[in-house]
Amino acid sequence: MGKEGSKLSSIYRRFKPHLLMALAQFGYTFLYFITEASFNHGMNPHVYITYRHIVGGLVTFPFAYFLERKVRPKLTLALFVEIFILSLLGVGLSLNMYFASLRYTSPTFIASVVNTIASLTFIIAVVLRMEVLDLRNPRGIAKVLGTLVSLAGVMTMTLYKGPIMKSLWDPLIHIQGNTTIHENWLKGSILTVASCVTWSIWYIMQAITLKRYPAQLSLTTWMSFIGAAQSAVFTVCVEHNRAAWTIGFNIDLWSTVYAKRTCFVTMFNPLSTLLVAVLAYFVLGEKLYMGSILGGAIVIVGLYLLLWGKEGDQGAQVKSQEESYSARDLQGATRHK
Repeated sequence: MGKEGSKLSSIYRRFKPHLLMALAQFGYTFLYFITEASFNHGMNPHVYITYRHIVGGLVTFPFAYFLERKVRPKLTLALFVEIFILSLLGVGLSLNMYFASLRYTSPTFIASVVNTIASLTFIIAVVLRMEVLDLRNPRGIAKVLGTLVSLAGVMTMTLYKGPIMKSLWDPLIHIQGNTTIHENWLKGSILTVASCVTWSIWYIMQAITLKRYPAQLSLTTWMSFIGAAQSAVFTVCVEHNRAAWTIGFNIDLWSTVYAKRTCFVTMFNPLSTLLVAVLAYFVLGEKLYMGSILGGAIVIVGLYLLLWGKEGDQGAQVKSQEESYSARDLQGATRHK
């Protein structure tokens, strides 16, 4: 019994990160549907983004204030402007377009397109010469092929709807509200792809900013509050109905509160895509088009091709660091002699 218990404990420790990431993807899956239900209930997507980041900022503020007091650098004007632009990319533009597209497409479509962020980030990094591309290496070829395959999948989903998959039974859960707005597929596709592009730029810029402001919780708090302010200004300009800002003790409140990743994290994104598609089709009875299934599968294949190529980079980086450490140890031993 002791050996078996020790073996099970060892297996658990080994796969604990994978289990936690799988559970996180379940959380993301339910977020899609709770948010969609809230929008169908009448909540404005831009109001949702504003409230969501106010809540996020309030949650992270005490942790950032107390845990990063010693490591948080002084906030200069130049750094504040950089964080302002970072907030605009990651919140003001990306998330407003992302959740607005949910009103015009479907959770399945959005969850599939999000898998292209890794490919878009790779393209931008190559253009900015932040990524080394070696076409003589099989992993370098895999990066290019993975990127092209992912983009082909997005084009398939956007331009080819295909026939509707016939429902096997009546939906188990009915989401009440206005669902007719989902018919503007092209508009929703453009918004989704545009949000993924700005999201990719945000990923790259965030890595640069963290080198000058190495306080992750503080940076997250700043982006939450600044992004909420940016979203609020935009919402005031486009939404003149004061009642849109009122939320009751209903799905709107729960979706706002509930809403509050490295290669390893990205590897699990397709799980969320699969879960969203299964729940949307079998449980909620949403329309599932052949184009979304085909394009989503192509995107996932491209994503894993790209991640396989990127894994080689990480392995080479670790090997380089180990060689560097070994060289330092050798030099130190020589000096002592």
